[in-house]
Amino acid sequence: MNSFFSGYLDVMAHSHAEFKKTFADLPQEALDWVPGTDMNSFCVLVIHTAGATRYWVGDVAMGESSGRDRAAEFLVRGLDGDTLRQRLDNVLTYTEWVLERLTLADLERVCVVPRDGRQTTAGWALLHALEHISLHLGHAQITRQLWDQRRNS
Repeated sequence: MNSFFSGYLDVMAHSHAEFKKTFADLPQEALDWVPGTDMNSFCVLVIHTAGATRYWVGDVAMGESSGRDRAAEFLVRGLDGDTLRQRLDNVLTYTEWVLERLTLADLERVCVVPRDGRQTTAGWALLHALEHISLHLGHAQITRQLWDQRRNS
């Protein structure tokens, strides 16, 4: 694998490891807990992040449809920590598979975003996937802080 893609995968793996820390050893109640209006539970944050990563890396950058149901990602409940960790592991494994097939020239390839038809590049789609993971990692970290404060008060 090219060193750029290897580095990309390292950043994603680190982000996933940090994400897993946010819900490590939490009870089911915490995984489904929604801290406030217009906020999401750990279950939703993980499933949506995994779905979005698969979408931007696979559907957009690789042109391989996932059949994603984005709306359903925000309705998920009742998944345990092992299932959530497995979802993150699965999308990381899939991303590695994709990156092993891409070249640096592929980063400039024009891609169509399936949900709205706009054009972007494969490189932009890959970078957006990392940006999106980081955004929701921050949400998960804040959710963990709020859960711990709620529990300790």
